Amino acid sequence: MEHITLLIGIVIATALVFDFTNGFHDTANAMATTISTGALKPRTAVAMSAVLNLVGAFLSVAVAKTISGGIIDESAGIKPEVIFAGLVGAILWNLITWLAGLPSSSSHALFGGLIGAVLVAAGTHGIHGEAVVMKVLIPAAAAPFVAGLASTLATRVTYRVGRGADPEATSRGYRAGQIASAGLVSLAHGTSDGQKTMGVITLTLITGNALAPNSDPPLWVIVCAGAAMALGTYLGGWRIIRTMGRGLTDIQPQQGFAAQTGAAATILASSHLGFALSTTQVCSGAVMGAGLGRRGAVVRWSTAGRMVAAWVLTLPAAGLVAAGAALLAEQGNWGVAGVAVIALAACAAIRTAARRKPVTHANVNDPQPSAAGEPQGAVTAAIAAVTPPPPASATGTAA
Repeated sequence: MEHITLLIGIVIATALVFDFTNGFHDTANAMATTISTGALKPRTAVAMSAVLNLVGAFLSVAVAKTISGGIIDESAGIKPEVIFAGLVGAILWNLITWLAGLPSSSSHALFGGLIGAVLVAAGTHGIHGEAVVMKVLIPAAAAPFVAGLASTLATRVTYRVGRGADPEATSRGYRAGQIASAGLVSLAHGTSDGQKTMGVITLTLITGNALAPNSDPPLWVIVCAGAAMALGTYLGGWRIIRTMGRGLTDIQPQQGFAAQTGAAATILASSHLGFALSTTQVCSGAVMGAGLGRRGAVVRWSTAGRMVAAWVLTLPAAGLVAAGAALLAEQGNWGVAGVAVIALAACAAIRTAARRKPVTHANVNDPQPSAAGEPQGAVTAAIAAVTPPPPASATGTAA
């Protein structure tokens, strides 16, 4: 085995940055409904989620193997700088959708970035197309519907079982249930998404001849990936938490419990099967299903439409950015440095834009601006442009 080179070290550091953005981008998956119903205070919720994300990272490596040896062909001559370009595409898309407050898929941003960079560097033979279809695209299409249906049925059952009971006592009970189910989602998220960065780092080590082909992630990779995600989770992706908790539907404790339980079961099952499922799509589908399951509830389809448009754009958008980065990175050390400088400048610009209208734990439960028809910014407006307008009669549809 060769020692880790400076370039491989840069790629590993970039992968951990992606894992960090994945953490705060996807905190909403576990904690948005728990925060919106008041089951937990915002800071307590993200701290609990961070710890369980870290624990979840140690439970399985099946998804990591799907990425390191399933989607990308390790023998296609992929170089570490190509993986670096793929990570840059994923990070930038994560930050753009975070700025817009849209819960898009960090997983698909990663897949899109890697696929776009590898296509430029190695052509179609560098991608296992069947694995992409079977373990990424089909689960991506099916997961929101499966989770949504499970959540709808669970919500209806909870309201039927609680019919005639004291409303306040019922709410207290389901808030306690929400805490447990949110913990389960956090554990599932760590198990699923933490492995994706492990897979990327393992792939980098293999392509740089620092690890044998078909190897499992080393322990230090598991620890670093879990810690990076936990840190990002603790910081809290408040913009996306507000969208998930307030923008899609008005969540009551019964709905939050049903949505989180259904989502956790879906994510954990897929992780052990090696399906690189998007936890964002699963949890978003579950929240919409919870809205449909409560009689008289309102699902804000305009917000849902923008979310779905972001899901559709994620793979190609991250792929295009990564493809451009790969073209530059393959020019040598100066190309890698150029990609790094451009990426840092873009990240700084996004951060500056976010500070103009900050969302924090103090105002995360304020009404969602887009729910009242107000655009959240240029990114949301661009995504809204490719979705059909909502009916003129209302911004939501009674379930």
